[in-house]
Amino acid sequence: MTAVMRLPPLPTLREIIRLYGLRAEKHLSQNFLMDLKLTNKFVKQAGRLEGHHVCEVGPGPGAITRSILQAGVQNLVVVEKDKRFKESLQMLAEASNGTLSVVLDDILRFQFENHFPKEIAHEWQDDCPNLHLIGNLPFNVSTPLIMQWLEAVSNRTGPFSFGRTRMLLTFQKEVAERLVAPASDVQRSRPSIMAQYLCSVKHCYDIPGAACVPKPKVDIGVVHLVPLKQPLINLPFKLVDKVVRSVFHFRQKYCRRGVEILFPAGRDDLVAEMFQVTVIDPTTKPYNLTMDDFKSLCWAYHDICERIPGLIDYDYR
Repeated sequence: MTAVMRLPPLPTLREIIRLYGLRAEKHLSQNFLMDLKLTNKFVKQAGRLEGHHVCEVGPGPGAITRSILQAGVQNLVVVEKDKRFKESLQMLAEASNGTLSVVLDDILRFQFENHFPKEIAHEWQDDCPNLHLIGNLPFNVSTPLIMQWLEAVSNRTGPFSFGRTRMLLTFQKEVAERLVAPASDVQRSRPSIMAQYLCSVKHCYDIPGAACVPKPKVDIGVVHLVPLKQPLINLPFKLVDKVVRSVFHFRQKYCRRGVEILFPAGRDDLVAEMFQVTVIDPTTKPYNLTMDDFKSLCWAYHDICERIPGLIDYDYR
């Protein structure tokens, strides 16, 4: 069993920020958690990490990194795009006795297969692998990033080539609420469906914006996602996303309006077929649709696309 790591005496985070002249860049939507009590609480939401492997995204000056190391992980790889943090992270790496590796790169280019041992991979239907994706994400990239990771869940690529890798991530509180929003919740939107059809999603708790440096104008939501053994909609990600995106394009109108833009103008017959096959009331608002409703809509659209070559590539724009 891996012993819980005790890091040697290190400068405080505030000392590191002063030492290296670091600051959060507003145009990058960076906000740092500086209180180790808060970062310890955050890391605990990932569950047992002792002896596990972790990829931390956007570590910044390394506050969450310290908490992950102290949880007794076997291997921690931090991926940081901002090269200003190189020295502060390298100092942590040297203090970690080889546990921490620093990669200065964009997480979207990061090759997980080159940094984690193949032996930790599990079959998709088995238990989750001892690999976790953890990150305090900049607000401006959090939504596009989670959508790309959800596509990777669907395709079982990247971190999910190892199996059902768990994710512990931060978002603006409003985005966190959207990710878990059930049917009939006004926050229900495209991210709600895309996350919930592929993952078990838990909004763990909120961190006050005042706890961050600099203080954002909004609070932060902590979200834990675990890929499902079987997706609730067993169809290609891009097809599901096209249907969901179209339906929510007019989220305050009837769902019929969103379904209409899946088809070329003048194909009211296909729109009518969608609602006839699914037995969904076309006057339902998008946020009132259940997961089963979206499943029915996706399958109905899939069947029509199978019948009409090229339709899947139609873009109303």
